[in-house]
Amino acid sequence: MAPTRKGKSKSNSAAPPPPSSTTKFPAYFTDDELGVQIDAPAKDGEANAALLDYISSVIGVKRRQVSIGSGSKSRDKIVIVEEVTLQGVFDALDRVFKNH
Repeated sequence: MAPTRKGKSKSNSAAPPPPSSTTKFPAYFTDDELGVQIDAPAKDGEANAALLDYISSVIGVKRRQVSIGSGSKSRDKIVIVEEVTLQGVFDALDRVFKNH
């Protein structure tokens, strides 16, 4: 397991997705972190756009309500979802994980 970074927690029961993922689905989530496998290349913002499209579809909001708050050039990102409660986000993620 990678060392824990300040402000982040890593789950002992789930491994992060591999760097060359070819599917698009949530790999794991904890109270602090969501791991998603994205099939878009990490160049010219393609992976970021695919991530935001996916997050908006999972949570059920318009794409313009989802943005990257920080980490646009990093594997670790903070995603901002507007006009949705934290409980609404957790409920949407629970539904997705129950279907996988």
